Amino acid sequence: MDANRKMMLRPNLLLFLCAVFCCIFTSKTNVFAQDSKSKKPLVVFVTGDHEYSGEETLPLIAAELEKNYGMRTTVLKASPDHNSEKNIPGLESLKDADLAVFYLRWRQLPKEQLAHIDAYLKSGKPVMGFRTTTHAFNYPKGDENEKWNAFGEFALNSPPGWGGKAAHTHYGHKSSTDVTVIPEQAKNPVLTGVSPKFHVRSWLYRVLPDYPTKGSTWLLMGKSVDPDKQDVENPVAWTGTNSFGGKVFMTTMGHPDDFKLEPFQRLVINAIHWELGQKVPKTWKGKIDIQVPYREAK
Repeated sequence: MDANRKMMLRPNLLLFLCAVFCCIFTSKTNVFAQDSKSKKPLVVFVTGDHEYSGEETLPLIAAELEKNYGMRTTVLKASPDHNSEKNIPGLESLKDADLAVFYLRWRQLPKEQLAHIDAYLKSGKPVMGFRTTTHAFNYPKGDENEKWNAFGEFALNSPPGWGGKAAHTHYGHKSSTDVTVIPEQAKNPVLTGVSPKFHVRSWLYRVLPDYPTKGSTWLLMGKSVDPDKQDVENPVAWTGTNSFGGKVFMTTMGHPDDFKLEPFQRLVINAIHWELGQKVPKTWKGKIDIQVPYREAK
């Protein structure tokens, strides 16, 4: 091969080697990016309630998790609006979830949607619930899905539904609740940085005497302020293990005004970390701006 031809080939060879190197580098970079993404836990929020605007408060919690706590989130909402009891699109995303967070009230989802929740629960993965999720479902007597009315009990260690034998009731919409940390749980990681006493707008739910289910750990107690009937103090937040072996965090708080409060916000962020098996952050990233109105239930 003559000298001129060799000189013409050298630039082409250099270009080829550069291209190969770039491909390898890009491939490794993409793999690294995918690995980094896959290491971020996925929290799926499932919302659908007539009263407490969970489909507005929880997306703000989700945004905070993504911005400041290195998590991925998906927020599912009842469709076409919060009053739709029979449709929450996207529940198939639960198959990839590391944590499922529910804020539901009296839904009647079709069995094909329930199947996704059922599969998630049976996986033994952690579950979190807010307030009316104690009575997440409300199928008529004799319906093939009637067993789901006890979702609160088998998924969240709470009363199975509303009223009835569970004596699950509250102390009136005009009342509110003083919340205190149970002294024995003061060092519980879920309560890191949570004020020992604070006041919430949520009217106190009665879950005693039979709930939370045996083996649950009570974290916070609530005392009704201006109750409409004879009251007793009740636990308002607890952890435990449900009937599927999954970790549980449940709170009967969850009025949109509660979400404005730093102690409640911190409780929620802490509980999400605990449920995921992550170290609860000692450094608080700051109060989240949550301004969501309460609406009367239909």
